[in-house]
Amino acid sequence: MTEREAQREQEEKIIKAFKDRDWNEIKSSDSWSIFKIMSEFVEGFDKLAKIGPCVSIFGSARTKSTDKYYQMAEQIAAKLVRHGYGVITGGGPGIMEAGNKGAHSEGGKSVGLNIELPFEQFENVYIDRDKMLNFDYFFVRKVMFVRYAQGFVVMPGGFGTLDEFFEALTLIQTNKIGRFPIVLVGNEYWGGLVDWIKSSLLQSGNINEPDLELFNIVETVDEAVAVIDEFYGKYLLSPNF
Repeated sequence: MTEREAQREQEEKIIKAFKDRDWNEIKSSDSWSIFKIMSEFVEGFDKLAKIGPCVSIFGSARTKSTDKYYQMAEQIAAKLVRHGYGVITGGGPGIMEAGNKGAHSEGGKSVGLNIELPFEQFENVYIDRDKMLNFDYFFVRKVMFVRYAQGFVVMPGGFGTLDEFFEALTLIQTNKIGRFPIVLVGNEYWGGLVDWIKSSLLQSGNINEPDLELFNIVETVDEAVAVIDEFYGKYLLSPNF
């Protein structure tokens, strides 16, 4: 897609959002969306219902295989499998590929929740074929990440990774789901964000001191897996809601 075509597509989306529609148009277009959303939920629940204990690994699709965080994600996934967990990723390249690759290398469950994006998302080859799902809707995909994971490992990433991180924090903080572990890997990358959370969100009174305990920052593969193991030892794991 050329830059001009992309710009035209964006303009059409904006114009469409402001367009008045009559009831028949609304009923026709939105009814189809409802059935499509339902079908994605049904397929996700059907494929993942009996998957067993899993950990979701998040991170950038742009991370190269030579990057230290790619290699750490692969090692974390492999060790998680050796400890009895399956691995769930967004199904694409970069950190997601590393997570699926690590799980696949140890013969563990390797789940990919893929979504089509215009620039960087395509499914990687390390996903179990019977555990590959494709989504059109981000919110349905995020439900699957949360419902069937007993922990999140958050590697360096961009807006999508931040979205997933704060989604998990919000659900836990508001008691919508149980307090499963969230592990941020790499203080060098995440330290600035955590400092901002403390200096801005906490100091302004928009979060409370105990909210800072809803996530952990670790530096090594062993530390990341240890946080998950500690949680696993305390609870009988099942879908979160």
